[in-house]
Amino acid sequence: MTRLVVAKFGGSAIGPNGSFIPKIIQRVNELKKDSKVITVFSAPLTIHNGKKRSLTDIILEQGDNAKNGIKPTLEVVKSAYQKILEIVNSENRENCENEIKNHLEKAQKALDDAFESKEFADEVRSRALAFSGEILMSHVMNHILRSNGIKSDAVNFEDWPIITDNNIEFTNFLTAESRERMDKTAELVEKNEVVTIGGFIGKTVDNITTTYERGGSDRTAADLGILFHKKYQTSVDFEKDSSVVSADPKIVESELREVNQLSYNEARLAGMFGMKILDPIAIKEIVENGVDMPITITNMKNPGKITTIKRELEKQKGHPIKIVTGKENCAIFRIETNSVQKLLTSLEKDKRYSEFVILSPFTKDGIEFSRILFLDGEYVKRNEKYLLGFDPLATITYNRGVITLIGDEMWRVQQVASRTSAKIGESGLNILNMDAQEETSRIIIVVEDADDNIRKAIKAIHQEISDINFI
Repeated sequence: MTRLVVAKFGGSAIGPNGSFIPKIIQRVNELKKDSKVITVFSAPLTIHNGKKRSLTDIILEQGDNAKNGIKPTLEVVKSAYQKILEIVNSENRENCENEIKNHLEKAQKALDDAFESKEFADEVRSRALAFSGEILMSHVMNHILRSNGIKSDAVNFEDWPIITDNNIEFTNFLTAESRERMDKTAELVEKNEVVTIGGFIGKTVDNITTTYERGGSDRTAADLGILFHKKYQTSVDFEKDSSVVSADPKIVESELREVNQLSYNEARLAGMFGMKILDPIAIKEIVENGVDMPITITNMKNPGKITTIKRELEKQKGHPIKIVTGKENCAIFRIETNSVQKLLTSLEKDKRYSEFVILSPFTKDGIEFSRILFLDGEYVKRNEKYLLGFDPLATITYNRGVITLIGDEMWRVQQVASRTSAKIGESGLNILNMDAQEETSRIIIVVEDADDNIRKAIKAIHQEISDINFI
């Protein structure tokens, strides 16, 4: 069976104004030696007012301007693409210039619509983002690849294979409908060495433009893997500035351990709890579709450094605790247990939302209460009315932070719960809740989200881990 690699390049991999594109070309040339390649691109970065910024943020800012009666402009976006255009050779430059012009006209039309209606939401927002960012970047990269002698083509939005539901701004992948629309993309893969496509963007069966949540390009890569895994020996590769290490290097600066392997479960939990490995919903969609394909996190600067993510791992030799991570801006929702199942069913079926964990229940005045730890406090704030509709007497506590340890075989670590909780106490932090479950090999520690509490706790626990014995 022919091999296929779906390789995702995020904004940081592209670099400000395309500064890292030569490295992308090098990586694509390496990947295509023994595989067909689908490349998934995020919106590029630029330098604006002396700061590194994503074009996504620039467009969202212009959309807010439009909503508030300030005429929106694409000058910063145009300037970024003009710099990237310098990488395109003379043979492909005119076509690339036309692609930039045509796509930015569509983005400007969406912003103008927002200016007239004083609303920047739903499809208007999605069109503005799509045609200024991910979709346009995939077409520009197609011309850059061709300029470097690579046989490539880009997926046109008319032939888009990522079909989603009608949740416009926080959309969900529809597998069956996408399979019905993937023929054109499959044809491009068959005829070319490399195919380029924009991440983050979908469309409904009625051709309405939709977007995933931020980080959604990871989901696009996973979704394409799901669509093609039966036809090709498929793997998904996330190209980043480092492979996975045992904590966020911006928090823990020394004694970091390289993580060579993660299970799907470990990777998903790490993503949910703050590690920028990949969007945890990407893993969820792979599992829900019954697909078993390897995922790699590759250090673009040193491609020999790779973290492999699999459904089932080989026998582990290293420390069972692989990652210490944490998440700020969480919320705890307390609800009577006899009402919780309806809420959980609705979150799964109606909202298709899963960024939460169930904590141990408690009993008060003879009534059992369940606790749901939501890992995104802003989501809870946006949906308070919906959540309280299942129990008007339920309570919500905001400003909570959570620290967790990642490792499917954590049960092999001696005194892990007592040692980690003691270390947090020594750091001067008050543990508000500690939830340890042998069955899920999971430890969750909740503290107040104030000052640098989460960072202090992660540092303290990470330092302690290497001194704890394991079987």
